[in-house]
Amino acid sequence: MRSGRRLAIDVGKVRIGIAASDMHAILASGLETVARGEDLEPSLKRILELVNEVEPIEIYVGLPVSMSGNHSSSTADAIYFARQLSPLVSPEVRFIDERMTTVTATNALKLSGRDSKSGRKIIDQIAATVILEQAMEQEKTTGKQPGKAMGEIDE
Repeated sequence: MRSGRRLAIDVGKVRIGIAASDMHAILASGLETVARGEDLEPSLKRILELVNEVEPIEIYVGLPVSMSGNHSSSTADAIYFARQLSPLVSPEVRFIDERMTTVTATNALKLSGRDSKSGRKIIDQIAATVILEQAMEQEKTTGKQPGKAMGEIDE
């Protein structure tokens, strides 16, 4: 397992969840929920600030696909967002299949005793944490760089 922090992003239409790992890629935790508007510039600016603070070796963007693997408008949105972010940062931006992360995040929220209204602010961070945990587990299991590179994804 490579040493270095990692960052994961769960791209939503209204909010963007951010999670970060520790230096040894053992622990993933929610970092922040960034508001998202029509104009991506403020969101990208804040994420850039977080990238500069965390100094990750890689950034993972969750790729929402259906259980059958088909793409949707959310998939296209995540790809678009990643393509806007990638030229602004030095770490490689890679995609992680995020099937079932919403279900996992919702279950974690329920187990924490929060209702959906109070959990709205952190559900995206939890989803980003799940994406990051999946990426780290994939690297530990395979010994290979997790996810797919920007050029390996079709829109």
